[in-house]
Amino acid sequence: MKKRLSARQAIIEAAFEVFGRDPSASLAQVADAAGVGRATLHRQFAGRDDLIRALLYQAVREIEDAARKAAAGARSHTEALEAIMTALVALGDRQWFLAQERTADGADEPYREKQEHEFLQLLTEVQKEGLFPERCPVEWAAKVFDHLVYAAWIQVRDGHATPKQAARLAWSTLTAGLKGVCL
Repeated sequence: MKKRLSARQAIIEAAFEVFGRDPSASLAQVADAAGVGRATLHRQFAGRDDLIRALLYQAVREIEDAARKAAAGARSHTEALEAIMTALVALGDRQWFLAQERTADGADEPYREKQEHEFLQLLTEVQKEGLFPERCPVEWAAKVFDHLVYAAWIQVRDGHATPKQAARLAWSTLTAGLKGVCL
């Protein structure tokens, strides 16, 4: 038996889906997708900015939790990065949402900066292990990683690959691309 989501959580999940397809979608479209009325949505969220803030915070938490769990027990930074990529493919909508959205008041910036700093540190260690040459900027590797996770998620969403297949494709593209492009 599937656990029923609270109205708030149903709205958040629907908003990820609706805004993932159309970032300019209305709150009425989100309410419809969540199976709630607009009044219920507005009781939970003061407006679009409030909903966006909730989505951003949830996405950050989910991505951090998935990355931490995936990397636990890895024997190297490279192995941890591969495990993180595999875990994030399933959260591609959250990852892409974070890359595209901002809160109007900038309240999400400290979380973004922390996440980016930690990820760049991991990539620096991966670079030291030889996955990609020192002349290749870690910032470039980070952008490539993000876009490959998104591409893998799109493949899964569109039914062209399983999460496992898409993650393998993304990982092989990342490793071959970073080794070859930064010559």
